[in-house]
Amino acid sequence: MLAALPWPYLALLSLGFVAALGYGHLGLLSLITFALLVLTVFAVRQPRPWARYSGHAVFLLVALGLVMHWLPGFYNGRVIEPQRFTADAVPFSMYLNQDKPLVGFWLLLVCPWIVARRSWRVLTPAVALGLGVSVVLALGGALLLGIISWAPKWPAPTWLWLFNNLLLVTLVEEALFRGYIQGGLSQRLKHLPYGETLALVVAAILFGLIHIGAGWQWVLLASLAGIGYGLAYRFGGLLAAIATHLTLNLLHFFLFTYPMLAG
Repeated sequence: MLAALPWPYLALLSLGFVAALGYGHLGLLSLITFALLVLTVFAVRQPRPWARYSGHAVFLLVALGLVMHWLPGFYNGRVIEPQRFTADAVPFSMYLNQDKPLVGFWLLLVCPWIVARRSWRVLTPAVALGLGVSVVLALGGALLLGIISWAPKWPAPTWLWLFNNLLLVTLVEEALFRGYIQGGLSQRLKHLPYGETLALVVAAILFGLIHIGAGWQWVLLASLAGIGYGLAYRFGGLLAAIATHLTLNLLHFFLFTYPMLAG
């Protein structure tokens, strides 16, 4: 088991989590979340199917709470104060989150199978396919909806944003939505016609729904982007999905209004 663990991913996630702890802190109530995560580890390793399914169901609920920042005891530090990257953009601020990375740790330690290893010859075309689809559907859709516009820039906090986006955003989100949800559903549905396609679409829709706080437009756009990320994962594994997700975010950040047009 130890040899199969995805150590490079764990090392990157640990780096981001330690940095996040340096800017924020954990309260006593966070121990409830840690306890639930530990309990689900034992549950999913039980031989009885009902125990395993219950463990995964509880984990998904806890993961939702962590990703949406609903659970108490996590005091995430703000590292970018509200500012406009371009004159027509809404103000942007950023936190280094300590809650969300726990989802990634659980997945990488308990379900190392989410890291589907593929050769570089497979990885490159998978990223190209996924990114092409994501750019056309998500960025193209955002332009059509009029919520972003062409705005090349290099903001002052670029390196801090990149550090956070790679280690605490894309890695965790892709491990959850592509590796765990899409990968798990693909295994369960592979005997059905178009089972893997259904798994991809379900994961993309769920990914879109976590953006509901930003409005229906971002739910739609994130779901469309999720189709591209899902294609990258299906044909290139987790690393391809992370690379696709990060590259799309980079294109949005550097070349278009970020995060969106004001008004």
